[in-house]
Amino acid sequence: MLLAVGCLPVSAEAEAAPAVSAGCAAVLDADTGEFLYTRHPDRPGLIASTTKIMTAWLACLEGELDRPVTIPPEAVGVEGTSLYLKQGETLTRRELLYGTMLQSGNDAALALAIAVGGSEDAFVARMNDAARSLGLQNTHYANPHGLDSEGNYSSARDLALLTAKALENDEFRQICGTKSVKVTGDRVLTNHNRLLWRCPGCIGVKTGYTKAAGRLLVSAAQREGRTLICVTINDPDDWQDHVALLDWGFSRYAARNVAAKGAPLCTAPGGTPLIAQADLTLRLAPGEEPRLVFCPGLSSDLLSGKEAGTVKVYLNGRLIGEIPVSWGEAVDR
Repeated sequence: MLLAVGCLPVSAEAEAAPAVSAGCAAVLDADTGEFLYTRHPDRPGLIASTTKIMTAWLACLEGELDRPVTIPPEAVGVEGTSLYLKQGETLTRRELLYGTMLQSGNDAALALAIAVGGSEDAFVARMNDAARSLGLQNTHYANPHGLDSEGNYSSARDLALLTAKALENDEFRQICGTKSVKVTGDRVLTNHNRLLWRCPGCIGVKTGYTKAAGRLLVSAAQREGRTLICVTINDPDDWQDHVALLDWGFSRYAARNVAAKGAPLCTAPGGTPLIAQADLTLRLAPGEEPRLVFCPGLSSDLLSGKEAGTVKVYLNGRLIGEIPVSWGEAVDR
């Protein structure tokens, strides 16, 4: 059963987006699919190690993350950032994912691709199939790590859309948001994404750099149940620009107390009030309305103050919260 909650108007006008140094940029509301800000969002270009977002997501979808991987000769001595893997040593897929997303190891990404796809070429074919299935119109992959290649490119819009999809995977989300981890061989991997320390609510995602591509950064942050994704391409001041864009993006939403502990939240069928047993504050855009779904508990006792069940809170079709409720005083039993 669906129960509505009253909407409080949001009257403040959003301020203009901050000036940034990026050649291309995008800010995406991951909850609605709305782009809050774009700058040349569909211009394709080299994307360096942000390529690894697709690599890691596909590996997470494949699963078996604790399955051991014997490092093949093809993944040894790969150019660029490296875990310095040795032929024949064994790491798990999960450890290679950490090496790919935290340390940005090109050798880790290649070893992971071969383990999951059977060969680099087969895995790259999967990457391109996935890009097409997601409707990424300005994306093509030539390798799993992002070393410069004319056939390896994407756009700010496509990177944001891909990231939104990847973050739906719990394993991907947990890995790309990890600050530091120790893996086989006494390797201590520290995430290159400084925003995990600098930006409130940051949950990932990936840095990238080559001389030809410039500096790239894909970040995501969550505040009061809201998730925004920011992408900049060829941005010499990316750390500062991401903090500014994310702060601006979140400022477009107004905090609203959807539930207050001890206060009526909504009514059950028959008119009995349901009393919230927890607080819930959300950031909502003008005109946005959460949807409440009452899920009765097992007890049929309707006495005031007794546990009634829970009310699930949905925003734009996504479950974002769950509030325990008790029965209030019924108007007419």
